[in-house]
Amino acid sequence: MKTSLRNFANRSASLCGKIVPFILILTLTSIAGCTGSRASDSEEYRPPNIIYIIADDLGYGDIGAFGGKHIQTPNIDRMAAEGMKFTDHYSGSTVCAPARSVLMTGLHTGHTPIRGNREILPIGQHPLPEGTVTLPGLLREAGYSTGAFGKWGLGGPDSAGLPTQQGFDIFFGFLDQRRAHFYYPEFLFLDEKGKDLRRVYLEGNEVIDDPERRPGSGRPVTARQYAPDVKHQQALAFIEANSDNPFFLYYPSQIPHASLELPAEHLDPYLEEDGESSFEEEFIPQNHYVDQPLPKAYYAAMVSYLDRQVGEIMAKLEELEIDDNTLIFFTSDNGSYSEGGYHYTMLESNKPFRGGKRDLYEGGIRVPAIAWWPGVVEAGQSSNHISGFQDMMPTLAELAGLEAPEEIDGISMVPILTSEGNQRQHEYLYWEFHEQGGKQAVRKGDWKAVRLDVRADRYSPIELYNLSEDPGEENDISADHPEIIEEMEQIFKEAHTPSKVFKLFDN
Repeated sequence: MKTSLRNFANRSASLCGKIVPFILILTLTSIAGCTGSRASDSEEYRPPNIIYIIADDLGYGDIGAFGGKHIQTPNIDRMAAEGMKFTDHYSGSTVCAPARSVLMTGLHTGHTPIRGNREILPIGQHPLPEGTVTLPGLLREAGYSTGAFGKWGLGGPDSAGLPTQQGFDIFFGFLDQRRAHFYYPEFLFLDEKGKDLRRVYLEGNEVIDDPERRPGSGRPVTARQYAPDVKHQQALAFIEANSDNPFFLYYPSQIPHASLELPAEHLDPYLEEDGESSFEEEFIPQNHYVDQPLPKAYYAAMVSYLDRQVGEIMAKLEELEIDDNTLIFFTSDNGSYSEGGYHYTMLESNKPFRGGKRDLYEGGIRVPAIAWWPGVVEAGQSSNHISGFQDMMPTLAELAGLEAPEEIDGISMVPILTSEGNQRQHEYLYWEFHEQGGKQAVRKGDWKAVRLDVRADRYSPIELYNLSEDPGEENDISADHPEIIEEMEQIFKEAHTPSKVFKLFDN
């Protein structure tokens, strides 16, 4: 299996249209997903299916395979045992939209079009520009059927950022981030290539706008259909409909982002016999999110719910006998949070790192990552290769037999995934964050530099940490290494390119 991967890595691809029936189960509406097949020189050749699962605000320490002690994640742990886990993998950003933009474009936050969470009312975020070269767009050119089921966040209705305008044949879920804060919405969006965008209403979910008539902003008065499950069923149907064709399934879950909500029966593993939480709970009243008096139990149960869905995806591949030709990559879009009644310290979600979501310390950007591909990725491996979301475009393009754009910031990880060839290393990884006064960070080898409050002073002091000796970033050693600070200063300058929309500096 390993040698066959290298045989197809440089082959050219051609696109052949083919219609695959797809049934939207809950609305009994038939839709068509456009798929394709690659040209090949032999009957044995077939590029791998690719499934990219990205959790929303899941911490490094929430997963058992990464040292988590409080939450049950048997299926994700199985992925790690049967595949390769990456201990030094980084999100593209410390919040949702820019992290996804880095993933889609292969460009870090100093270059990618979307560098912050910028809402556009009534629904949507600032869109990816028309003509953006995206990961799904490349894979579709290679003959892949491309589907996304979950949370998008890169463009709303009537924008160039719609998923089908950015390379997907079909999308089902939340276009915007704000609506994805709640788990029992009245509708989800269905975006099909060649068809008008439409809303699919979830029967039984009724949202009342009067805040005095609902317990928490945006929570339905009646709630029958749990959005993560509705989207999950469609993702499984997409896999089955495309099991005979190369497919790319993008699975951006909204779990475990606040609000903390899920069907009550899934709390059982985290409740005592008397129905009380097995954790010592703390209650934090909420303004925007749903009030949740049992934040630890709900947070843990939601992570376990996602874990169950991961297990069902693996089981579906095995049922269809396509698991040995399918790569699953599992990760999170940033570290865990302090909102919705939960704080990342409650269950040590970002342990052993400092900080959380919206920080450029390790707790905000270093994320769990696992690659699972039976017969290709050797089981039980752990890699400290320094990598990030920008690496997904060149990696998956190479697996599909394509050349990635030359100007991107990512580096293909195929050599390390297949244990073949020499793995190139990054000179550095770079981040910038446009909230909380503006922040920049660089990782170069074991060195980590962080600069805060750059909006007020783009030359504010640089903090410096040696991650090999101080992974928790507790000891700023900048005063001891002026030569490293000078080098980091130069990287901060060269890695940032100005954006007309997302301005990092005021001066």
